[in-house]
Amino acid sequence: MQDETLGSGQLDRELATMIDVLDDLTVLQKRFLHSRWLDQVAWMEARAKTARTRYYALRIAAIVGGVFVPALVGLKLGNSGSTPNWLFWTTFLLSLLVAVCVAVEEFFHYGERWRHYRRIVEMLKSEGWQFFQLAGSYQEHKSHGGAYPLFAARVEEILHQNIEMFITQTTQDKREQGNGEGSQEMSS
Repeated sequence: MQDETLGSGQLDRELATMIDVLDDLTVLQKRFLHSRWLDQVAWMEARAKTARTRYYALRIAAIVGGVFVPALVGLKLGNSGSTPNWLFWTTFLLSLLVAVCVAVEEFFHYGERWRHYRRIVEMLKSEGWQFFQLAGSYQEHKSHGGAYPLFAARVEEILHQNIEMFITQTTQDKREQGNGEGSQEMSS
């Protein structure tokens, strides 16, 4: 993965330099590449990194806490006589932390967000690399200027797919919430 070997700032600078050295693009086309393509790559890289960090933090806390709670409960049960106050409160707070971490991840879907942003940013980067190298869909073109309209259209298509996926997922989540609430109300 590119962002693991280069800092995102360094990658952004390298991509910006690559855009600037393309001689056969107009100033307006270069501005598009900076403001539309590169900006979306940088934004989604940052969102993917943030979502991944939050996802890992919540999951690790839930996993580690989930391992310790049964062990602490076992200590409580193994003690003959009264349970020390610290053991009771430690077990209680740790189990509460596990429940909160799982609930927050379930609500915000950081894992899904991370994978979503990662997928879209990789699609955008792949499209960019193919454009810069005049490879793949762009191999028929002799210049970046000639390949530019196709590149612009493909970037917009990727971004449109991203919006469609977001709207579809949001609608689906609302339906599932509505169905869950409705079925609970009907069973009451």
